Amino acid sequence: MIFDYIQYGSRTIQFRLVYVNRKSLGITVTPDLEVLVKAPTHAKLEIIKDKIIKKAPWIIKQQSLFLSFQPITPQRRYVSGETHLYLGRQYRLKIIKAKLNPKSDVVKLKGQFIEVHTSDLSKVKMMVDNWYLSKAKAIIKPLAENLFNNFIKRNKLKVSSFQFSFRSMPTRWGSCTAKGKIIINPELIKAPKLCIEYVIIHELCHLIYHDHTQKFIELQTKHLKDWEKRKMKLERFMA
Repeated sequence: MIFDYIQYGSRTIQFRLVYVNRKSLGITVTPDLEVLVKAPTHAKLEIIKDKIIKKAPWIIKQQSLFLSFQPITPQRRYVSGETHLYLGRQYRLKIIKAKLNPKSDVVKLKGQFIEVHTSDLSKVKMMVDNWYLSKAKAIIKPLAENLFNNFIKRNKLKVSSFQFSFRSMPTRWGSCTAKGKIIINPELIKAPKLCIEYVIIHELCHLIYHDHTQKFIELQTKHLKDWEKRKMKLERFMA
């Protein structure tokens, strides 16, 4: 295994090179933005670098696509007056000291505020995180199920059931496993609904195409003609 880089204009592209028993060069961009190059055992490094340079525009495009799926969450202190997002709107956190009673611990959306009623200030972050997760389950899951059913019908896929779950992912909004399970980052509940739909459709397209090939882009466009605008909105909104 070799770690090296090429220079493309002002852009430095680092890559990981692995020699394998194959006839042609293969270049993959992972969700973590890593460039993995698999080359025939006899291939010379100079020739490999020349081919990577030719593929540089595609590599940069793929990294940009994955970058839009990397949540950027500013550090939060969970104090009154702090702004927090929910479905694309900003709300202020209001912490209200409650009586010493676990039943009085609750999070409420009230007007322009996310109210946290608690007798233990050390629990505020946990309570807000649990509230976001509950909202994600109540809103995103049914939305994903509807989009899945429509996707299956339009593409005439034989899928018996919808496999779906939530999981915190520090660098991704969503993923689709090799077995066809869609996983969504509950943090996505902070984004506008049209951005949530974009992420879900993007992952559903991976049920058919596992890489971001031209066919994948065409399928995504078929189901969401304005996906590029939604992608840009997600990038700007959650930056």
